[in-house]
Amino acid sequence: MSEPSPTLDVIGIGNALVDVLCHETDAFLTEHNLVKGSMALIDTERASSLYDDMGPATEMSGGSVANTMVGVASFGGKAGFVGRVRDDELGDVFAHDIRRSGVQFETEPATSGPPTGRCLIVVTPDAERTLSTYLGAAAEIRPSDVSAALIASAQVIYLEGYLFDQPVAKEAFRAAARHAHDAGRRVALTLSDGFCVDRHRDDFLSLVEHDVDILFANESEICALYEVDDFDAALQHVTHHCEIAALTRSAKGSVVLRGDEVHVIDVHPVPGAVVDSTGAGDAYAAGFLYGFTNGHDFGRCGRLGSLAASQVISHLGGRPEGSLAELAPSVLQ
Repeated sequence: MSEPSPTLDVIGIGNALVDVLCHETDAFLTEHNLVKGSMALIDTERASSLYDDMGPATEMSGGSVANTMVGVASFGGKAGFVGRVRDDELGDVFAHDIRRSGVQFETEPATSGPPTGRCLIVVTPDAERTLSTYLGAAAEIRPSDVSAALIASAQVIYLEGYLFDQPVAKEAFRAAARHAHDAGRRVALTLSDGFCVDRHRDDFLSLVEHDVDILFANESEICALYEVDDFDAALQHVTHHCEIAALTRSAKGSVVLRGDEVHVIDVHPVPGAVVDSTGAGDAYAAGFLYGFTNGHDFGRCGRLGSLAASQVISHLGGRPEGSLAELAPSVLQ
């Protein structure tokens, strides 16, 4: 018997986190042994110490793949998210925010164990962001949270590379990929972070070659994956390993590959100054996935991604502040 038609465009599976953002100098990074532009996992004690030393901060719901799903919904797409929070104040904030954004979120909160996770984000004057992540309840996502019926309800399943830092979450990740392909759906993966790639290179290489249909990565991540210094060399590898690759290059725009098909996408003008690069890649993935699941060609998918990224980096935080659907016609002509 054939699978029913999907009711969602994309379901994202990732860390459900609340972001705590503040502006600091490079000296703050040095003082606290933070590597600029990286994401480091931290424990409860480190999270408390770093939070106490941060200046005035803004708190908002975040998480890489959760941000992408909010972006898909902002374009007018149908998005869902799977991620674990605790039944605490921050968990309530996260659930309220993502549902208010139009994203389906039905994962039951944990009633015991660690609290809802949070990501401490330091933004330096060059708009670069450095992340220190306390996963908390987010690490508790289980294979039972990604049922075959849930996964089959979307055209594309979008998986967060950061999940590979936790064994139980990794199993949920693999289960979701199996369910997706069993139902004839596509699997998308974001490599998340260059340091994450270094930690899990062998796993990621196997996934990209055998299980992933659409790969998202930035220039440093794709070069780290294949252990090369040259972006063009990385392109030669990835074209043989997955159906579609959407690779971002900051101010150089992006490159979308499918076999011998290559699309070079320019950056979209930023409205005003670049304030915070947090979520730029997440927003790009949102635009691309919205375009892909709604029948647009790869050039338009890439332009939608660039549009979304330009909007997100013009303000603090990783989610769009206005309706991306209202802006989309400008790049779809």
